[in-house]
Amino acid sequence: MLKSFSEFKFYQSFRIPVEAQDGIRFMLEMDDEFGKSGYVDDAKLIDISVTGFGFSTSERISVDTELTISLQFKRLHLDLTGRVVRAFGEGLEEDSMIYGVEVDDEPKIFNFIEKYILSFTSERLKDSLIVSALKERYTKASDGFEIFSLLLSLFKDINSFGDKDGFIDSMMEEVVRLLNAQRASIFLINPASNELEAVSSVGIDKEELKFDYRKGIAGSVFTTGIALNIDVTQDNSRFNNELDKKHGYVTKSVICYPIHNRHDKIIGVIEVINKRNQDRFTIEDEKSMKVMTLVFSSVFHTFNPISDKSTIRRFSSPFDRKLALIGKTPHVRSLRRSFVKLKDIDSSVLVCGEQGVGKSLYADILHAEGQRGLNPFEVVDCSVKNQEQLDRDMFSPSTENKMTACQGGTLLFKDIDRLDFQNQLKLREILLMGGHIGSDITLDARIMATTSSDLGAMVDAGKFDRELLAFISEAIVNIEPLRRHKEDLPELASYFFKIECARKGLLFKSFTDKAIKKLLSYDWPGNILELKKCVERAVLFHPKEHLIAEVALDDTTTPLIDIGIGKRMFGDIPHASDPSVCLKDRLALVEREMILAEIKRCNGNKSKAAIEMGISREALRKKMLISDEVTARVVDGEEKKAA
Repeated sequence: MLKSFSEFKFYQSFRIPVEAQDGIRFMLEMDDEFGKSGYVDDAKLIDISVTGFGFSTSERISVDTELTISLQFKRLHLDLTGRVVRAFGEGLEEDSMIYGVEVDDEPKIFNFIEKYILSFTSERLKDSLIVSALKERYTKASDGFEIFSLLLSLFKDINSFGDKDGFIDSMMEEVVRLLNAQRASIFLINPASNELEAVSSVGIDKEELKFDYRKGIAGSVFTTGIALNIDVTQDNSRFNNELDKKHGYVTKSVICYPIHNRHDKIIGVIEVINKRNQDRFTIEDEKSMKVMTLVFSSVFHTFNPISDKSTIRRFSSPFDRKLALIGKTPHVRSLRRSFVKLKDIDSSVLVCGEQGVGKSLYADILHAEGQRGLNPFEVVDCSVKNQEQLDRDMFSPSTENKMTACQGGTLLFKDIDRLDFQNQLKLREILLMGGHIGSDITLDARIMATTSSDLGAMVDAGKFDRELLAFISEAIVNIEPLRRHKEDLPELASYFFKIECARKGLLFKSFTDKAIKKLLSYDWPGNILELKKCVERAVLFHPKEHLIAEVALDDTTTPLIDIGIGKRMFGDIPHASDPSVCLKDRLALVEREMILAEIKRCNGNKSKAAIEMGISREALRKKMLISDEVTARVVDGEEKKAA
């Protein structure tokens, strides 16, 4: 049983065997039982790792003994101190023991190991890479400096290789031989065409290998980053058999791993097909693929394609995409992460949030990036007042029916909370039955819906069907209003400026810092949609200015911000929509108006009004006192500003 973390670290680390011809000079010094320092004459270096050394000697050394180590390799000299953390015998017949030493200064040994590995022959380096890959603990270069050092050395060899393509082709042939397979290909993304294209292949012409990045097993690995080892005869749900049909191939098993660049972006995949004489690739094959993936990631580490036309978020600038989620706050980052989790499953998604936060945009991006992204995306607007239009969109058996038009794609019910109860029941029946009642039409579409209301509360109030809510809300995404992530406002404004200026053929414009500060003080009840309209007005009213300093409100002749939205939200309550008044005071003002309205309804009877509102007469009195103080303070502040 392992006795300490240090021993465990030494035991787990990948140790590079030291050979006599390497020419490493190793000297070991320790104190004897009388405290006198001396060298261990027969100390022999066996292996070296980032955590320390392994050496043998006939001397008996106790665990935790402090040692002084001197290493010299060519012109590199290293003096270190360490501690014995492990001791074990070389064999039953041997007198010497092997000791493991943990060193105190790991950065020094990192540099030493790198220089040491760079001296290896290609054959020895290859053997070391394979051994390191078979250590399950390490799956990528960042998990251990051992593998990183070996890959660094290999990469330098690759750079000095005269024919890079020849090297890759040779490595691919080695992959096929090592895994005992029929075919293998390396695909890299072409962001301009949004296709995975083969750069090297064995057993098939690479010119034939190009397809949409969302298709097949390779597309699934590329988009999710999750390696797959599949028996196609048992699991063909993700298999794209177009090539098999075109060229007469028969695919039985596939193993596929993602390839990353230096920025840890997935830039392609390596796919190996048909394990000979077996139904699927083995666990040992998976271990071999790990190291091969590391090698090819090193080969293509500088590959970082960018295209304005790309629909792949990680390879296109957000300012040049039609569908982009702009922002860097934790909330926006969490929304981006949710795409990865939800895009390739068929579960229904309910997107919740206030009007103007971008719910429909989120659903559109989720569809475009998922496995259904090549198929139609249809939107049914449940808020339309024309019942005939709604019937055509949802229930008509003709081609006008959007449920029929989006087969294989995604169907979004926009503002589903606005759908009346009878239509909810009809929709529920169609969704639960998987198609139109009384017809042979089967509904093959992923269902999404957006809402600005609390559907749970609507169910409790009898205004929304409980079964329909359960069907459309297998996954729920909440998008926060802009006022809760205002830090994203400058970047959003810049994004909208670029779009609007390009649309009008004008040079790029932006707000000054002073204008941005004023915009940040506003509550944005209309959220991102209101900000978009604000930018559009700014471009319209300032066609010749590149820096826009004035941010006018809607009581001027050229309003940029429509504060009428705030007035519609709070009515005519004084100061309730004033962003300069703190939230606590604004709530008190709103509450005051509600209490006064209730007292008026009760013909001035405050006790009755208190009972109607579910509070005591004393509580009502205290609330009025507090609100009167707030009103006086706000009015006094306004008078001082005016003076």
